[in-house]
Amino acid sequence: MSSGNAIRGSRVGAGPMGEAERGEAAPRVRVSFWCCNRHETIPSFACDAAIPEFWDCPRCGLPAGQNEANPPAPPHAEPYKTHLAYVKERRNDTDGAAILAEALDRLRKGA
Repeated sequence: MSSGNAIRGSRVGAGPMGEAERGEAAPRVRVSFWCCNRHETIPSFACDAAIPEFWDCPRCGLPAGQNEANPPAPPHAEPYKTHLAYVKERRNDTDGAAILAEALDRLRKGA
């Protein structure tokens, strides 16, 4: 049994796809980028397109630059901060001691 409307021997997207149907490809230039792990990536760009200064390395994900001898440094990752670390950024030791004394006083009066 056939499905009725299907074109036999074909699927979506199948068919001749040559220069005549797609049009002519733009002239390309290939540019090398290196990351700090010395991975080389060579994407191609249209000749009239602006070449980016940095490109993400597909192997390690670090930024890559065009200068092989001096690749960009890996980005600095902020360490995980606890709630207490954020509180200490907003308050100094004097404020912290006053808040602690107030909280202890409330606990002692309630107990």
